[in-house]
Amino acid sequence: MEGAEAEARERVAVARDLQALGYEGFSGATSLGTSCPDFRALCARLAAELATLGTLERKREESAEVLRAGDGPCAEEEFLRQLADLLRELHCPDRALCGGDCAAALREPGACLRLLRFLCSELQAARLLRLYPRLDPNPAPLCGVGAEVGADVVQELVLTFQALGLPRPTPGTAASRQLWELHDKISELLPSLPPGFLQPLLSSPLDAPRWEALESLCQRLRDQYCCRRCLLLKRLDLTTSAFHWSDRAEAQGEAMKAVLIPIREALTPESDVSIAHVLAARADLSRLVPATSKAARRGTCCAINKVLMGNVPDRGGRPNELEAPMPTWQSRREDGGGRKAGRQSWGRKKKKK
Repeated sequence: MEGAEAEARERVAVARDLQALGYEGFSGATSLGTSCPDFRALCARLAAELATLGTLERKREESAEVLRAGDGPCAEEEFLRQLADLLRELHCPDRALCGGDCAAALREPGACLRLLRFLCSELQAARLLRLYPRLDPNPAPLCGVGAEVGADVVQELVLTFQALGLPRPTPGTAASRQLWELHDKISELLPSLPPGFLQPLLSSPLDAPRWEALESLCQRLRDQYCCRRCLLLKRLDLTTSAFHWSDRAEAQGEAMKAVLIPIREALTPESDVSIAHVLAARADLSRLVPATSKAARRGTCCAINKVLMGNVPDRGGRPNELEAPMPTWQSRREDGGGRKAGRQSWGRKKKKK
């Protein structure tokens, strides 16, 4: 039941993408397979527009078709062969479709919908990239926040190249080429790691329901981190306010505020945790290791742990060694007025008349 509902939602999403791209006459072909000429024609039109927009790397002749949607006896076989080459050229992340037998993979439930979803997303991205130079043919240099973010990204990329032992990328190199260099280098180094190292925490393929669950999980993480940050910021505010209670702070109060206020305003309770962080989580994050375990102590043990304290003076203060104070006698009145303290006067009583 859940699989049927997920497939129905995926079909609706594909139909919505096709309508947004202008392919409105192929709504009935989305649920059919590669044996249907309409389905092959839809894929061929999407691939032809991708080739027109310059997405494909290999050069073809003007009359050559990316995908052929014929009606002959060998049309489906030729279509599947060309489709496998196209998916590899587009670097399709779906391993099932890019595997050895593309025909067998497309016979699985929902595989054709995933194929159309991938082609639609590639076409949407290609149209946006084609539209960007028209919107701003002479972009001005970045400044302000955008420049800072761009500089941070470049710095992270340079550090990544340096950590992997790759040469520093030259200015003007396409970002796609740099990413592929990183991908090739990481793929080369991964087999040298121990088994199970850097295993992702999310290993199952993500469909529409799992993406929704992932978004819900990410939102709960943001709420949890926001609550923790609010607590830490409140503690910080109380700690900084305590510094203003001293006598010296009265003279240095304005200088302290000038230093603390800009730093405090930059600290916000909102968390920057995104789905990318959740996808990048590794399986070792789900294992709780005690801080006193032998494996953990290998990283926390240091020379200061072996320093022993010497003899210290006895400061006392033990309750069992204290003697209770003895009560002292005091006179009732020490001012000397009236009867003398500590004495008793004797006399006759007067008779009552």
